[in-house]
Amino acid sequence: MSQIVTFTEEEKYCLIQMDDGKANAISFVMLEQLGAAFDQAEAAGKVVVLAGRAGKFSAGFDLSVMGQGGDAMMDLVTRGGDLARRMLTFPTPVVLAVTGHALAMGAIMLMSADYRIGASGPFKLGLNEVAIGMTLPYFGVEIARAKLAPAHFDRAVNCGVLYNADGGVAAGYVDEAVDVDGVMARAVAVAEQLSGINMAAHKATKERVRAPLFAALEQAQQLDAESLKALMA
Repeated sequence: MSQIVTFTEEEKYCLIQMDDGKANAISFVMLEQLGAAFDQAEAAGKVVVLAGRAGKFSAGFDLSVMGQGGDAMMDLVTRGGDLARRMLTFPTPVVLAVTGHALAMGAIMLMSADYRIGASGPFKLGLNEVAIGMTLPYFGVEIARAKLAPAHFDRAVNCGVLYNADGGVAAGYVDEAVDVDGVMARAVAVAEQLSGINMAAHKATKERVRAPLFAALEQAQQLDAESLKALMA
């Protein structure tokens, strides 16, 4: 198995970087390696910086699997939802270096982090499922409902409107937009600043703030399972 996710522990943060040499599709291999990297980061107890590759954060679920349908598709979507929930509940802050395009599941990952640095330029952020003939999973709908600005929610989810990083700040996909060459440096600066907070207080406060979302995601998990089974019938 090729290594497409790397983990590096620094003094004040842990860096997880995705690079499959292509679009950083969320495949089974990517999910397995991301899970292992987050395990290492959780054991270290440090802030996480999650980064993509040059020009690409993630284009979303692996379309070669999604196009097959069947059990493989169901498993991939379910495990993608598990990744989003893990990021939302992670005990330390998760900072994203959004190094380029972030679409579909890639955009859900943006909304599942604590702080996001977007790259200004010709990069697209957003939920493009309706444009490519897919229905957004319930877990994606609930995360978007909680994290996107209300004025942008319908157009972003129902109409598949995509944003650049500057527009993504207004919509709620990212917190800052910086020059593409400065994304990693800014993400590291934010991570080092956040390393000074009390992690136990961060975890407990995040649980309180996101309690309504976590409750919605429990229901979404069941609805997604039912809807995926219906597709198989």
